[in-house]
Amino acid sequence: MKTPDYIHFTDTPAETLQKVLTDLAPDKVAYLVDENTQKHCLPLLGLPEDSLVIAIKSGEKHKTLDTCQHIWEQLTTAGFSRKSLLVNLGGGVIGDMGGFTAATYKRGIRFVNIPTTLLAAVDANIGGKLGIDFMGFKNHIGVFQDPDAVIVSDIFLKTLPARELRSGFAEVIKHGLIYDQKYYEQTSASDFPDLDWNDVIRQSIAIKGAVVAEDPREGGLRKILNFGHTLGHGIETWYLNASKSLLHGEAIAIGMILEAYLSYKTGKLSLQEVNAISDYLTGIYGTNELPPLDEVMKLMGQDKKNVGSEIRFSLLERIGACLYDVTVSAEWIRESYKFYENLK
Repeated sequence: MKTPDYIHFTDTPAETLQKVLTDLAPDKVAYLVDENTQKHCLPLLGLPEDSLVIAIKSGEKHKTLDTCQHIWEQLTTAGFSRKSLLVNLGGGVIGDMGGFTAATYKRGIRFVNIPTTLLAAVDANIGGKLGIDFMGFKNHIGVFQDPDAVIVSDIFLKTLPARELRSGFAEVIKHGLIYDQKYYEQTSASDFPDLDWNDVIRQSIAIKGAVVAEDPREGGLRKILNFGHTLGHGIETWYLNASKSLLHGEAIAIGMILEAYLSYKTGKLSLQEVNAISDYLTGIYGTNELPPLDEVMKLMGQDKKNVGSEIRFSLLERIGACLYDVTVSAEWIRESYKFYENLK
């Protein structure tokens, strides 16, 4: 599996960034951060004091058009042209929204992603899917556009709270389940969080890169990357307005258990395999209260994989292989809910 050419692995992100900027030669550069990456990660880049830094609030609830407008206003006021460049320093929200604002500002300026979370490094910053949430639906508005560079360094993982690291690990687990049985067995046999993160990031990026290279615009194979996300995104979105929040990976862990059960109902996975996957995931993420199913079903009705009124799932054919565009009955989804609730 070949890693995409625009990805740079480094132990010295500041030096790598300067080389990338020299090669791209933009007329202006801005750095998009949130309050966390501004405090903990921006100093690691050693920027000049007069650098243009655009700060936004952290969290999925701020991945909106209002925040995009703030970014566009900052770029406009600073006189950014189509030769300018935006550096997105942060996790999945920063990468999604920063890339989207860059891709739409003056019909598109270049951008560079520097992922500071495991989730962004192995998933969100790779593959060119950019977007924001709209009317309560996750990633409802967006475009496809590759960054000019992604600078990946496990140095930034040292700035993460344990919960954020755990959240990102859900996407690592997913990559093994859908594409590489050996990788899944390797990661699941290791104690979290005592893994070689540099190796984990490289392997996950190679898997996602291989899938995206075959299907850049999600017309077919790329849909397998949505395993755990159809129900998981509905659950994550519901929790945005709840008193308790769920991180993306925490919701996707639930979604993978539910959708592993649906894989069993289609006759692909054995119940023993579903139980093993569930035991592994609950051992890392525990269990959470599920939102009302009717509300999650409404949210899933806006899923981008749907065709007409049909909700389409990506389900496991076996551990290490995945099918896409699978339809299931509402009764099976209710059964998956009961299965999860019995894990508590």
